[in-house]
Amino acid sequence: WQKRTKRLLDLVVSALVLVLGAPLWLALAALVRSTSPGPAIYRQTRVGKGGRPFTIHKYRTMVDGAEKHTGPVWASSADARVTPLGRWLRKTRLDEVPQFWDVLRGEMSLVGPRPERPFFVEKLVDEIPLYSRRHRVQPGITGLAQVKHGYDADLDDVRQKLKYDLFYIENLSLQMDAKILLQTIRTTLLGKGQ
Repeated sequence: WQKRTKRLLDLVVSALVLVLGAPLWLALAALVRSTSPGPAIYRQTRVGKGGRPFTIHKYRTMVDGAEKHTGPVWASSADARVTPLGRWLRKTRLDEVPQFWDVLRGEMSLVGPRPERPFFVEKLVDEIPLYSRRHRVQPGITGLAQVKHGYDADLDDVRQKLKYDLFYIENLSLQMDAKILLQTIRTTLLGKGQ
């Protein structure tokens, strides 16, 4: 019953956020387009439940074609590729808003391990035992690792976050989801994201 309730909450909350905030989301999209060349929404392939690839949606926070010459690299806290508006969107976590659409589509949940790109998943599965266990559940817009730890900058960060992800998976509950969502809302309101 908790699984069904979690999905119902995902649908209701995502629909409410997208519909009630539509004027703000459209204004943010227009701001992204007007402050730097490129699309407002960034699409990227990520690995979801069961190891299935899916397309994630975010407001674009980096210059268009940021990885054209480097290939996939993790973002850093002082990443020069991040636009000024993108930096603010990341701090407030508003760059993640388009993912409520991914939740409605059934690719994601409000809470779960953050999905990673296939390029990194292939490397991390070889480097870190148990990494693929993250794919037992639906990935989330936010998760325990996100509220307890920052962005991935290196392999040590990934190992640390994996501990939180595995703890979350082994102790899944609506109560834990509620706590994580409240911490995420607090981070958003205080602009303490990265």
